[in-house]
Amino acid sequence: MNTFFLFAATVLIWGTTWIAIAAQVGDVPLLQSIFLRFALAGLIMLAGLVAMGRLHRPAQWRFVIAQALCLFCFNFIGLYNAAALIPSGLVSVVFSLASIFNAVNARIFFGDRITQRTIWAGAIGATGLVLLFRDDLTDGASLQTLRGIGWAVFGTMMFSLGNMASRRNSRLGVTPVTANAWGMGIGALTLLALTLLTGQPMVWPQGTAYWSALLYLALIGSVVGFTTYLLLVARIGSARAGYATVVFPVVALMLSTLYEGFLWTPAAVAGLGLTLLGNIVMFSPRLWPPAAPAGPSGHAGNR
Repeated sequence: MNTFFLFAATVLIWGTTWIAIAAQVGDVPLLQSIFLRFALAGLIMLAGLVAMGRLHRPAQWRFVIAQALCLFCFNFIGLYNAAALIPSGLVSVVFSLASIFNAVNARIFFGDRITQRTIWAGAIGATGLVLLFRDDLTDGASLQTLRGIGWAVFGTMMFSLGNMASRRNSRLGVTPVTANAWGMGIGALTLLALTLLTGQPMVWPQGTAYWSALLYLALIGSVVGFTTYLLLVARIGSARAGYATVVFPVVALMLSTLYEGFLWTPAAVAGLGLTLLGNIVMFSPRLWPPAAPAGPSGHAGNR
């Protein structure tokens, strides 16, 4: 597979999973929907690694468990709740600023320097988000919108913390494939436990739309998308592969326009443009001199 195919596949998969998440929001409790997704995806990944003779037990489990809880449990609790309150395309735009969360958390946990690039990217991206949500925040649904933004920010923060755990796993010699295969299983078991502890009834999903979305998220979004992204990182590096986060919100918002009735106002267009510009500032090596390397980093997971 060539680099263009890997990049295009990653963008299309990440850009379309958001509308599939929205399709799962409804009669089935959110915890159960996320559990079904990662139970299926985890079984597929673990079975695939067993078949290839590449399934290994991590030498240390604590950061594998931390990665599992952040990437395959609390991250998606936040994002699914956000998709129940605001258009899925807007959730994807909030999530696209994960690189800025990563920079802040890398400073906290690893002592990495926060660069001028990060400050400018964060300011531009935050301004874009304000414009994107401006009309929603000035009408009667502002409280719902604020809750949706809060859940999206929470989910993005959990994703970023999962990246920090992935970085620690890499330093301990645990590969991303191994950590994520076990992590999906651990995340699914945690979600099942939370479902039982909260007393939520187990609802058998109805309708082809729900099951189609579930299969797409488990097989394409979680297994194929993760694999194409890892192959892309291995081929062109994590910085250049990060450009996928610049493009996939556009795909997500186009689908949100078609299926969720998202309305494009001048403020929304300007907001999307600034948010994308913030990502470009964050990732483009042409705009800033390269920073000194700060050791191995891990950027794992997908939508």
